Amino acid sequence: MKHPFFSSAVRAVHGLHSTLKGKLLLTFTATSAIIFLVNIFLFFNINHALDRMIDRIFYTNVQISSLSGSLDSVQGCMIDYLSTKSTDSLSQFYENETQYNETLDGLDFYDSDSEIQIAFADIRNLSESYLSACEDTLAAKRGRNIQRYKENYDRATKIYGYLQSYIYSLNNMLLRTSSSSYDLLRTMLHTLELVSMAVLAVITIVNLFITFTFTQQATAPMKALVTEAGEIGKGNFDVPALEVRSEDELGVVSAAFNEMVVSIRSYISRLRESMEAANRMKERELLMNTHLKEAELKYLQAQINPHFLFNTLNAGAQLSMMEGAERTYRYLQNVASFFRSKTNRERQVTTLADEIALVDNYVYIINVRFSGAIAYEKHIDDDLVHVSVPSMILQPIIENAINHGVRDIDWPAVITLSVYRTGKLITISVRDNGRGMSQEQISAILSGSAPIRQKGDETNGVGLGNVVSRLQLFYDQDDVFDITSAGKDKGSEVLLYIPMPE
Repeated sequence: MKHPFFSSAVRAVHGLHSTLKGKLLLTFTATSAIIFLVNIFLFFNINHALDRMIDRIFYTNVQISSLSGSLDSVQGCMIDYLSTKSTDSLSQFYENETQYNETLDGLDFYDSDSEIQIAFADIRNLSESYLSACEDTLAAKRGRNIQRYKENYDRATKIYGYLQSYIYSLNNMLLRTSSSSYDLLRTMLHTLELVSMAVLAVITIVNLFITFTFTQQATAPMKALVTEAGEIGKGNFDVPALEVRSEDELGVVSAAFNEMVVSIRSYISRLRESMEAANRMKERELLMNTHLKEAELKYLQAQINPHFLFNTLNAGAQLSMMEGAERTYRYLQNVASFFRSKTNRERQVTTLADEIALVDNYVYIINVRFSGAIAYEKHIDDDLVHVSVPSMILQPIIENAINHGVRDIDWPAVITLSVYRTGKLITISVRDNGRGMSQEQISAILSGSAPIRQKGDETNGVGLGNVVSRLQLFYDQDDVFDITSAGKDKGSEVLLYIPMPE
């Protein structure tokens, strides 16, 4: 019986196959049309730019002519004033002088060639000299200084002639340059139009050919996809994988179809693996519960090794006999706190702060027994002590450090407890400066082939192996424990790695 999903897939593929060629042909045709229109637009803008250039040439010629006319007006007003000395002539002179300067300032030839720029610069310099000579002439006329008046008038008239000659030359240079540029631009534009039209025609033909070839190639994998989709719809999943020939949409569809077939084939296998994983999780939970029950039984059976309890109480009796009640009370309070932490098995999970407090009590008791022979140092990051941990994970490690590290050494004993953050882990370090270990001993302990406890040890019944096992089960990871040592008589360090809470 066909599955509805596969029937829908077959219909969708058939629809895609029937319209793909038309869509591709329409796409390439539209692309060619767009290219053609864009080129027409470019031609239009080139012609518009050409018209703007012509307008600029015309505007420049008008400005040059206006400059020449303003110069004539200035010269005429100066002569009229020299002849009549009328106030109107003087006013007209200054008005024409202002207009001449404005026209001169409105000209801009910075984008022209060097010859035109030099000519324009000469006109500016001569204009300044000419207007200055005119001002001096008028001033000499008003002051009736005949000799100075004549000299300045001759100088102004001479410069006037130079200016008109330079303006005429500048106008001719502009016309000659503009005419040459215009002819060259028109020739290039005409050639560009012919070449562009030919290229567009070739592109259109090639584009149509590519479109036809591409659609023919596209239909072949689509037909194969339709055939295999029909087989899948009939329930036959043993079909060969489609050949993915490209990375376009057809390639993506073919790859997705192949992935779908592989997913269906492996569905039962994934279900089986999921069930097996669930069973493994249940076994892990049962194993963890077994370890917890085993540790609890050892606590209840031991509730302090008789030898350790005897020595502890004996030390308390001696202390009460030798000293006053206050220190005895403190000692007995630490002993009581320690026993209470060890024998209270209602909580299998505690906090790192409670574990550190238990270690503090234990080290105090040990130091009373051994007359403060062990220096105990702590380096604790207070932001990390509220994390939840399995109970009784630190005291056994401290106990091992005393029994196997610093007991009976000939130098001052130091045990250091550190809690700090390392990336996404909380690292707990117990370091001693005792007898140390060889690499063979460390390897044996890490592999579990060497017991950490030895006969006659005064321990509480909880071994290091049990601590490691409970941590591995609690955090569901293997890398929770490490030991380092520089060698004999150079101390050891036990490291516990606890994941940071999410």
